[in-house]
Amino acid sequence: MKKVYIHPLPVRIWHWVNAMGFLVMIATGIQIRYLDLVQLIPFRTAVVVHNWIGFVLMGNFFLWLGFYLFTDKITVYLPEMNPKKYFEDSWRQIKFYGYGIFLGEENPHHPTIYHKFNPLQIMMYQIIMLLMVPIMFLSGLLLWDVKRFSSLIDLFGGVRVVDTVHVLMFIVFCGFLLMHLYLITLGHSRFAHIKAMLTGYEEIHDKSKS
Repeated sequence: MKKVYIHPLPVRIWHWVNAMGFLVMIATGIQIRYLDLVQLIPFRTAVVVHNWIGFVLMGNFFLWLGFYLFTDKITVYLPEMNPKKYFEDSWRQIKFYGYGIFLGEENPHHPTIYHKFNPLQIMMYQIIMLLMVPIMFLSGLLLWDVKRFSSLIDLFGGVRVVDTVHVLMFIVFCGFLLMHLYLITLGHSRFAHIKAMLTGYEEIHDKSKS
């Protein structure tokens, strides 16, 4: 194995703040939504924590966005511009996840600091970070102060519509979290990717020593 520096310190800090924040948001969101079924903490406390952590995550998002927009690391989110190659790489990755990994085949994607994600990950993270996250934050902000943002809420169809969108985004992120938890176990060892997000270094098979 050789160690490759993949995750810069700002990205690792952002990741863990985001991870812990979203877990708290899920827990408090469930408490707020299902008050009659779940009583982990007082309702008022759940609302206050949910709101404050929401603002922390919004700020964290803009730090993430600024880091990638104003550094050369933005390349990790840029897809292959050759459609034929992008399709071939994506199909190769799909086959690996579909059955290759169970046959002990090598992952076709070899990450570097400027090419960290495989084609499927790039597509997924673009959808999540540039579409789903902003929708989640905007709907949450509108629900935070319904009176202040009443005109904007009416523009989107009313409180019920905004609330429904917020809940749908909650479901999407819970699904993404479960998928993410599974995928991080697919390294050369079960905790290899978690270790990499702590140290910054991914351990990759060195073909030169095979």
